[in-house]
Amino acid sequence: MNKKVTVHNSRRVFDAFFKIDEAEVSFERFDGRMSPRVKRLCFERGDSVAAVIYNRDTQKALFANQFKYPTYAKGPGWIMETVAGILEPGETPESATRREVLEELGYEVEKLEPIASFYVSPGGSSERIHLFYAEISNAGKRSEGGGLQSEGEDIETVQLSMKELEHLMSGGQVQDAKTIIAIQWLQRKLDRGAGR
Repeated sequence: MNKKVTVHNSRRVFDAFFKIDEAEVSFERFDGRMSPRVKRLCFERGDSVAAVIYNRDTQKALFANQFKYPTYAKGPGWIMETVAGILEPGETPESATRREVLEELGYEVEKLEPIASFYVSPGGSSERIHLFYAEISNAGKRSEGGGLQSEGEDIETVQLSMKELEHLMSGGQVQDAKTIIAIQWLQRKLDRGAGR
């Protein structure tokens, strides 16, 4: 569905670690006519990577637990989620995922499989997440992980069996969208492997 879009003007209204662009656009409507000019904001965060980690030796999934300020007003502020990070310029999603797993959990990835790429909140942000399945083993442990002190990270590794994960999911205790998607994908993968 390639419809016409006209960007009449665009300017950056906030330029720091995160960026916000304001644009005036017209777009082709479903009836074929062009819309009137409308103002839109775009939270430009860049693309990110995320991975659900599975240790084939322990048969447990690994997650990062850390303080995330945006979640503090509506909860305790600490959130369990997939390993994730920003895709740096010139970096492939695969290499960024391997880097993040090593930084956050201290493991080298042995197998990496793409799950999906998706927009987080397309009504306001251009951020797209490249989600992966990453398989590790005990032999791949290289460091304690914990994130980068230079970035103020303090990450706790959480290791959960599939039964524990199912309990958390059914209790509504997993509150991060990419993590919910990743866990459901992993449950389906393991169920297919078990021939259920």
